[in-house]
Amino acid sequence: MGVISSSQPPGTSSPRSRRTARTSTPAVDVTDSGLAANEAAAGDERKKLFSLGTALKHPLADYGFLLGATLLLLIVGLIMVMSASTVFSYRSTGSSYTLFLRQSMFAAAGVAGMLFLSRMPVAFFRRMALPAMILAFVMLLLVLVPGIGVEVNGQRNWISLGGPFRLQPSEFGKLALAMWVANLLATRRDRVTGWKTLMIPLAPVAGALIFLILMEGDLGTTLVMMPMVAAMLLVAGAPMRLFAWLGGGVLAVIALMSITTPYRLARFTSWLDPASDPDGAGWQVLHGQYALATGGWWGVGLGASREKWGFLPEAQTDFILAVIGEEVGLVGTLSVLGLFVVLALVISQIAMRTQDDFVRLATTGVGIWIVAQAIINIGAVVGALPITGLPLPLVSYGGSSLTFTLMAIGMILAFARAQPEAAAFLATRKVARKAGSRRALKKQERRREQRQRSTAGAAPRNAQPRDLSQDDTGESPGKVRRVRKPRRPASSSRTTAAKGATRSRRRPTEEP
Repeated sequence: MGVISSSQPPGTSSPRSRRTARTSTPAVDVTDSGLAANEAAAGDERKKLFSLGTALKHPLADYGFLLGATLLLLIVGLIMVMSASTVFSYRSTGSSYTLFLRQSMFAAAGVAGMLFLSRMPVAFFRRMALPAMILAFVMLLLVLVPGIGVEVNGQRNWISLGGPFRLQPSEFGKLALAMWVANLLATRRDRVTGWKTLMIPLAPVAGALIFLILMEGDLGTTLVMMPMVAAMLLVAGAPMRLFAWLGGGVLAVIALMSITTPYRLARFTSWLDPASDPDGAGWQVLHGQYALATGGWWGVGLGASREKWGFLPEAQTDFILAVIGEEVGLVGTLSVLGLFVVLALVISQIAMRTQDDFVRLATTGVGIWIVAQAIINIGAVVGALPITGLPLPLVSYGGSSLTFTLMAIGMILAFARAQPEAAAFLATRKVARKAGSRRALKKQERRREQRQRSTAGAAPRNAQPRDLSQDDTGESPGKVRRVRKPRRPASSSRTTAAKGATRSRRRPTEEP
């Protein structure tokens, strides 16, 4: 409390009291309006703290998380392909970035196809199931034609497109098989109870497709297709006794293909004991493990891999995970695996939420395709499974694998948008956007009218409408008006009289 001196007038405070008033605690509004404002502010803070929970409850949460995880894996893959392929690309093409530019081109095409398919209705995929299956058979048969099919590393499963570009029909066959089997089982859901329903036409068609891929030497793709079909049958409600027979047949085919092919047998023996042939069949497995061990927790640095300098075969394709572990360490490797876990969880969530049999079966097939291929690739890199030559989905170098995997994810994105909550939200947002656009147009019209009024000038409120039959003076255009001469001011009268006298004196002299 300030002390008032005798020289200070009453009603005023000292400077010390004014400083104390400035630094005092502000008053708290305890009225109803103040309490409501405080509660609203606290609610906003709670919303910020639980923004992740709000995002998970959003109607488009599955769509957003699936798209985000896919794009993150794609970006990581492009970065690692550029890092892992520089040495091989320079040796084969003379440029360190040729393979990266090709992969970027395939990624752009795949993303365009993914976004296009994500806007399609579910009925579109059911209509395209049979044509896609026929196209897959045609392309697989073309691979066996001499001059069209191209053999690489003992496998004849590519079609030459001219120059360095090749198409792998077996990658498209995965997508076609998932769509066709899902459509077939959704149509015959109540009849998937015995051998007859499975044999006609599921078993012959799927078996023929897998047999063509086996003839081309691509055992890895068949190892993905068979569990994909089995999972779709399980979701469709097939009896469990069928899986025992199917599992036995699959193991018999795998054993037969491994024994009869020399390089597959060498891969199998090197998997059992890589150190028995460190300079031969066990070279790739051992150097993949060396790369993972060298990386440690944080890696040696992006682009600083040593194994990619000719020591690790297929560093940019089958063993790109080894380069990831070497350059960004265990933390980076676990981050990539975490993105695959997010991808699998979102896909399973979409399959469980839907009420459409085709959507559930097709989503299950694509999910098993991506997860099984990732597990087989990761298992081969760490030495838990034999090498099959399968790329890591969305990460490894390979145009066909990347493009058709993105298109399959685009189909699942369309399923996520077709969920009841998501469809209702999108419809509401569309209506709101249309209403907002109409309001914006009306606002623009009002602003245009205001500008016209401001440029033309504000007219008086009681002004009468102008008669177009009269001019500015109020008379008709045809009437002749008499123009009065302006009066001269009085001050100029003397000057005028003097000029008149001068003219009168000059006139006689000007006559002849």
